Amino acid sequence: MALRTSELKRAKRAFNARGSKVIRCDICLLPVNACICADKPEPQASCAVLFIMYKGEYYKPTNTGRLIADVVAENYAFVWHRTEPDADLLALLSNPKYQPIIIFPHEYAEPARCIPKPEDKTDKIPLFIFLDGTWREARKMFGKSPYLDKFPVLGVSPEISSNYLLRESTREFQHCTAEVGINVLDLAGEVEAATALAKYFSIFRHQYLKGKPHLSHKIEFAKAQVK
Repeated sequence: MALRTSELKRAKRAFNARGSKVIRCDICLLPVNACICADKPEPQASCAVLFIMYKGEYYKPTNTGRLIADVVAENYAFVWHRTEPDADLLALLSNPKYQPIIIFPHEYAEPARCIPKPEDKTDKIPLFIFLDGTWREARKMFGKSPYLDKFPVLGVSPEISSNYLLRESTREFQHCTAEVGINVLDLAGEVEAATALAKYFSIFRHQYLKGKPHLSHKIEFAKAQVK
């Protein structure tokens, strides 16, 4: 949210994409009559997360990375710049207290970089890096960010199709950021945080769909997932 606020202040023109005229909660970005702030869980994870976001992604109410940030207290977000990465981002990645781990499908990484799960025996804090954007944008960030090339890659491949429902996926097993985050937290042994995020995500999805008449056929499924 801090990144979104700073980018809005820096913007030279108003954000006028589809849905921009809806009166939204300033915190959760859902319509005020569907606000989920009261359902926000207490941060529970001991790991850290970093979102490297493609330009414009931080404006989208459908972005679910902020749900992860609500569960993981130590979270960071930067706008991706291909040729001039943010100095604070580079400083964070070089901080010896962290072990940066990129979250991305193994099929796009060199085998030597691929890991099945985070390392258990380490005194460093896992810093899970999410490349946040459309699938095409995420691939671009992964391939054109040489400062990330030295870090291990954790591939998350859920065996079930995505239940996101809010955007159409170009790949059958393409999952949204929050769904990937649930699996990452699970692999990291952050079971309580993963459970809290899964519940929070289901509430977010249901409340979002309630304000979308053209997606009414998906509401009953989303409602059934809220537990």
